[in-house]
Amino acid sequence: MIKATFLTAVAAVTMVAAPSMAQDSSSFNQCQSCHVVTSPSGNNIVGRGRTGPNLYGIIGQQAGAVPDFRYGDSIVAAGAAGLVWNEENLAAYITDPSGFLKEFTGDDAARSRMSYRTRSGQAEVAAFLAAAR
Repeated sequence: MIKATFLTAVAAVTMVAAPSMAQDSSSFNQCQSCHVVTSPSGNNIVGRGRTGPNLYGIIGQQAGAVPDFRYGDSIVAAGAAGLVWNEENLAAYITDPSGFLKEFTGDDAARSRMSYRTRSGQAEVAAFLAAAR
């Protein structure tokens, strides 16, 4: 299971978002080379990448469950074990994807197919995705 110390440390570093940033897509700029935020009706809110899954409505969804996307085994296992994205755990995940999955699953061999580590703005990205509906 997730160790409280890991989440506490990541939250201390990442959870500094201002409410006004929640709807500012500029925080998502670092993500858009791999991801899009496209509504079910086809309205592309932001992004152009197709390497990663569409992140529209990701907050509140089970991890590893966006339809028609081929996930790695570790994120699917985390979702099956109950990982549901919220702003805090998404910010922690994008800080260190493989480290987060190792902590959540308790599997030292867990790996994420997402190789990019967000160095700043994690809380803003999570807040933007929460608001992008």
